[in-house]
Amino acid sequence: MTVKDAGIAGRVVRWQAGHGRSTLPWQNTRDPYRVWLSEIMLQQTQVRTVLGYYDRFLERFPDVASLAAASLDDVLALWSGLGYYSRARNLHNCARAVMEQHGGRFPASAAQLQQLPGIGRSTAAAIAAFCWDERAAILDGNVKRVLARVLAFGEDLAQPSAERALWQRATELLPQQPAEMPAYTQGMMDLGATVCLARNPSCLICPLETVCGARRSQDPEAFPVKSRKTRRTAQSLWLLRAKDRAGSVWLEKRPTPGVWAGLYCLPVFDSREALAAALPARARTRLQDEPAFLHVLTHKDLYLHPVAVDLTPSSLERPEGGWFASGQLAGLGLPAPVRKLLAEG
Repeated sequence: MTVKDAGIAGRVVRWQAGHGRSTLPWQNTRDPYRVWLSEIMLQQTQVRTVLGYYDRFLERFPDVASLAAASLDDVLALWSGLGYYSRARNLHNCARAVMEQHGGRFPASAAQLQQLPGIGRSTAAAIAAFCWDERAAILDGNVKRVLARVLAFGEDLAQPSAERALWQRATELLPQQPAEMPAYTQGMMDLGATVCLARNPSCLICPLETVCGARRSQDPEAFPVKSRKTRRTAQSLWLLRAKDRAGSVWLEKRPTPGVWAGLYCLPVFDSREALAAALPARARTRLQDEPAFLHVLTHKDLYLHPVAVDLTPSSLERPEGGWFASGQLAGLGLPAPVRKLLAEG
């Protein structure tokens, strides 16, 4: 019996009905706006982190029209702390494209959805499956792991040809009945997130255990195979925390592309010397070094060194910046470590 003939889809659908997740706020809806929003937020972000952001977004932007009409600053402010800020920029661009190119309605096919900003092949397939029962395969990181193990797929997924082959196998395993697509798609996501974990997978409770090639090999963690690993880097940055007598703080918009692109931030420098050189000579003697701390990004460790100084408003003139009172900070898109730093005083 081949894996294709082993009833993979039926096993997943039945398991999802009894054991999968069914109470998340973006489930049990056919509204493509809500499904799309959740799919973008869940990219490389855990469910428990997304929950609060999702509710706040819907409260502020209940539909695609309100999101499209908002300023990017408003969107980034609500996204602040969720990370991967290019998602927020793409979210905003996509909402505008839906309004301008599709009359405010999401196109009802994976192929068309994939043409919109920030919607890749897997995300487009998920939206189409959940909202219109389209037989389109998803292949996010969790689902790649599930399929690679079930199929004992030993090709190197760092190679485009191998990834194309896995896409083909994923498509072949789809349910024949379109009505089963939402449950199957959700089930594959749930298996990857809760059972078929990267480390210590719970094989004994997996509905695919008896047909899983990796389980038969007794080494499920050997799959998937991916030789190319992103090299982790480290960078030290100095942050100028300048305040005036009224307690306002100087913030600047970060350039795009780059770390924290498009967000408001304390001025960033590559060295303490460069930070000091940006200030009037009389202010350099008043600089106070605050405790450095580590902020971890996906592929980079940032060692942040805050340096505080009190200034008169006229003594700091830099492009793309301005003085902001404490009451204005909540409405700005700020990097999480900067927001925390400012909240601490």
